[in-house]
Amino acid sequence: MTDFLAACIVAGTPLIFATLGELITEKSGSTNLGVEGMMLIGAVMGFVAALNTENAIAAILVAAVAGAGGALIFAVLTVTLRANQIVCGLTLTIFGTGFAQFVGESMLGTSAPSQITEFFAKISIPLLGDVPFIGPIFFRQDMFVYLSYILCALAAVYMYKTRMGMNLKALGESNAAADASGINVTLYKYVHILIGGALCGLGGAYLSLVRMPIWQENIVNGRGWIAVALVIFVAWNPIKGFFGGALFGGLSILGLKLQAMGFNISQYLVDMIPYVATILIVIFSTYKKKKDSQPPADLGNNYFREER
Repeated sequence: MTDFLAACIVAGTPLIFATLGELITEKSGSTNLGVEGMMLIGAVMGFVAALNTENAIAAILVAAVAGAGGALIFAVLTVTLRANQIVCGLTLTIFGTGFAQFVGESMLGTSAPSQITEFFAKISIPLLGDVPFIGPIFFRQDMFVYLSYILCALAAVYMYKTRMGMNLKALGESNAAADASGINVTLYKYVHILIGGALCGLGGAYLSLVRMPIWQENIVNGRGWIAVALVIFVAWNPIKGFFGGALFGGLSILGLKLQAMGFNISQYLVDMIPYVATILIVIFSTYKKKKDSQPPADLGNNYFREER
């Protein structure tokens, strides 16, 4: 049981990064549906950096910058040029998919350098790793997983305990009111959209460098879309985002676990499980009435100061 739950954390880590990135973006009032594209950009550029530098830190940084670069395209189009956010997000996904295929074509089947895989080997945290039940699940993981713990905690503190976090919330609720109170709307949107893109890039890099350290086409395989739905499921809460990502990570490997236990389940049904759950989340979200479960009021609306 503990092995399966630990595997859920591993499988959910790319979803945790992507969900956290989209959550921060949406808190600024922007809907970026390009999560899948940014994850692919981060995955391929992180892999390229790993092959050329054989340095794990450099690969992580390149993946984050690449993801932020994809988000920058979205930010320029939607914040500066005030283009339709939904269309720009979908276009970014198409661009990211094509970019990853073009850059990664010559690397198909190539394995990540051994220095990279060794760097991301699982590490048991002293004392915590020995705690019964909890230790093997949470504290015998790789560094990327530990980074997801830290980032979720930092995001929660930032969003709920700092002035900038309160400004971010105000921005999502009303761009005009935030502007009138002295908040630099454009700067806040750019910064948080880029942070969101960087986190999505890291989620993609986890797949190409740690989870499946062999480059293959469509390595993200729809996880970006699951992350978009997860933001709704976790009600824009970064701590819930962690557990939501782990839950869906578990759903993605549940079928394989059942097959290993001897159950005769179609592979097609196994592949469907996380996506069916995603559809159910979207349906369920329409019936949520709690105020803290509602999206930011100004989500998806472009802001032009002269139209106040």
